[in-house]
Amino acid sequence: MQDSGETVESVRVACKICLDEIPLSEAQIEEASDYVLYFCGLECYQIWRARANSDD
Repeated sequence: MQDSGETVESVRVACKICLDEIPLSEAQIEEASDYVLYFCGLECYQIWRARANSDD
């Protein structure tokens, strides 16, 4: 098996709201059955949640 050299700490994901790239290890994750959303913090998560609730 070949090692890609990429550690978990070096993997970065984009926040769903502000699109800031953050380390995967620090991301707050909202999971659904078919996808995963990443948020850089509680503030962006709350913005996303408010938008999702207003669409109902």
